[in-house]
Amino acid sequence: MRLSRYFLPVLKENPAEAQIVSHRYMLRAGMIKQQSAGIYSWLPLGLRVLNRIQEIVHQEQVRAGHIPLLMPTLQPADLWRESGRYDDYGQEMLRIKDRQGREMLYGPTNEEMITDIFRAHVNSYKDLPLTLYHIQWKFRDEMRPRFGVMRGREFLMKDGYNFDVDRDAALHAYNRHMVSYLRTYERMGLTAIPMRAASGPIGGDNTHEFLVLAQTGESEVFYDDRVTALKLGSREVDYDDRAEVAGVCAEFTTLYARTDETHDAGLFEQIPEEHRKVGRGIEVGQIFYFGTKYSEAMGAVVTNDKGEKVPVEMGSHGIGVSRLLGAIIEANHDDKGIIWPEGVTPFPVGIVNLKQGDAAADAACASLEKALLAKGLEPLYDDRDERAGAKFATMDLVGLPWRITVGPRGLANGVVELTSRRTGVSEELTPEAAVERIAEIYAGR
Repeated sequence: MRLSRYFLPVLKENPAEAQIVSHRYMLRAGMIKQQSAGIYSWLPLGLRVLNRIQEIVHQEQVRAGHIPLLMPTLQPADLWRESGRYDDYGQEMLRIKDRQGREMLYGPTNEEMITDIFRAHVNSYKDLPLTLYHIQWKFRDEMRPRFGVMRGREFLMKDGYNFDVDRDAALHAYNRHMVSYLRTYERMGLTAIPMRAASGPIGGDNTHEFLVLAQTGESEVFYDDRVTALKLGSREVDYDDRAEVAGVCAEFTTLYARTDETHDAGLFEQIPEEHRKVGRGIEVGQIFYFGTKYSEAMGAVVTNDKGEKVPVEMGSHGIGVSRLLGAIIEANHDDKGIIWPEGVTPFPVGIVNLKQGDAAADAACASLEKALLAKGLEPLYDDRDERAGAKFATMDLVGLPWRITVGPRGLANGVVELTSRRTGVSEELTPEAAVERIAEIYAGR
């Protein structure tokens, strides 16, 4: 993609309405445009990151054995009356009527609808276990939407739902989701800590939130700082092995980590003082086990191996896909702009031409672009007729992890400059070596 042909409406000044870093940089980098309170258009750069995050979520859900589908944004109110949540949910639910006077709602979540789908098609334990999920736009009519995509009214969410014949199988589904989420966040360059939390309107008594530590987080968190060093890394996990999956979950949840809603001061004081930490966190996902709360209310039953009809055991599991962009930026930025982790960057590398119109520089940039594309890596090539300082400022603002700088002086010596956005360290390499280095960095991503 050449910047002279791209739609990237960057802003030089900080927007007055942006209170936190992620909101400010998303507006300045031309990623989003506010259409009304808490509702945004996703501009090309923002959409590229949003799509990359969705791709990672899909890959890890499928790896865990979960099956994608797609449910509608509008839901009939009658389903929510069956579960008893229609009147209980509160004013965050947008209630509407169609032209026939039928009561509808813009879905804030999908427990009722997925239960309706399940009960229409599944009636035997032989069809279990089953986990279905989708990535869909939701709407919650927040009284005070703020912080950009971190607390918007319309948001993109992955929500998944497990159906199991008994409690043990359902708890394995819960653990399976926890492991898949840990891997998902790690691939995005995030340390997301699973913390014991409250269930809220979803229901159930077993739930963990995943929180990214950040000063702008909405939740106060209490944790043993040794939990931040835990990583799945490249280890393979057999999602069908209940003991192995439960062991990974124990590894990541044994050390103390709780939100303020479930904080236990007595337990916290038992942690060695040097490891006791209090901070703030951004919620980027939550998993719930709620048993038969919805299946009993809505008649979602199966015949078990004894010929008995039993309500299925259920759980729901969500990842805030659009919210994740804000969280990633809050955790990865400096005073110049965003610093994207390689896993979610909109473009893997930027090319800056220091002397647009110079035959040698133009040819070298075009050759780099072609070589990177041949390796499946699409660069963002700044081919504008702008001064070098403006080009560097734009690249720093949009935060691509790597930059290749091309200029007549370096080319005279047969080299270009490869710079890490995160460290600021530069090195001179031949154009061919720079391409190979970028290819090595992104191999397997």
